[in-house]
Amino acid sequence: MADDGEVDLNEIDEEGAVDVAVAPDNAADPQPFVDSLIPEDIRKRFEVYSYRNAAAILTHAHREEFGEILTMLRELSIPARMIRRPGGNESEIPKLISGALRPKGWKETVIQADLDVQLVSRVPIANGRTGATERHVDRFTRKRYLDGHKVDYVRGRVAFDLEWNSKDQTFDRDLYAFSAFSQCGVIDAAVILTRSASLNPLFREMGQALKKDGTQDPKRTISQKYGASTTWMGKLLYRLNAGRNGGCPVLAVGIGPECIELEE
Repeated sequence: MADDGEVDLNEIDEEGAVDVAVAPDNAADPQPFVDSLIPEDIRKRFEVYSYRNAAAILTHAHREEFGEILTMLRELSIPARMIRRPGGNESEIPKLISGALRPKGWKETVIQADLDVQLVSRVPIANGRTGATERHVDRFTRKRYLDGHKVDYVRGRVAFDLEWNSKDQTFDRDLYAFSAFSQCGVIDAAVILTRSASLNPLFREMGQALKKDGTQDPKRTISQKYGASTTWMGKLLYRLNAGRNGGCPVLAVGIGPECIELEE
């Protein structure tokens, strides 16, 4: 158990873990089909799962945007120092993503919308013949029905987000935002990038985390820093298997150890 109350990711009992999925279920697209669409070099460095035909939509309908995401993934190299530093994962690693995508027009986007509601009914006609009715419409507007749902990267009709080491509830926010954008016809598919469980052995080998002064923290290991209740693939798959992405097609991508640049 981690000193700060986090569950050590390495202590998870996969049979009894709560809110964790070790694999996609039948809500996901067939893995052989997904693998046929995702380039082999990507699959060697990342684990990739698709829900609601996201892989097919991205590959065939949004080749340019998906191509830019694939290029970013191919170039992604995370120095070990970023992983060991306290709080560095919250600023430096997202900067790697922003540096690759922002110049190509991927923008942080917030969706806001009012809801216009019509209640249509049939009412009897006064002094009319028996059973005669007429159409009656009541109208009202719910202001700010959607307000503040944010996606960090949107271009064209594709959304992208990164969750490296936030609280796992952040996935609920992301998936709800994807669903809202999709329901409003703003996007056709989304991609979410997070940590793969395959990073666990590497985290154990990395030993102690660092303090702010750069010295080792004797009370906290890297494995404890990246605890089981933070954002990683097991927490994301649990939510996708449960359908929390609504009707939005989502491609889930897990960062593997091949993406980590170890120190000499």
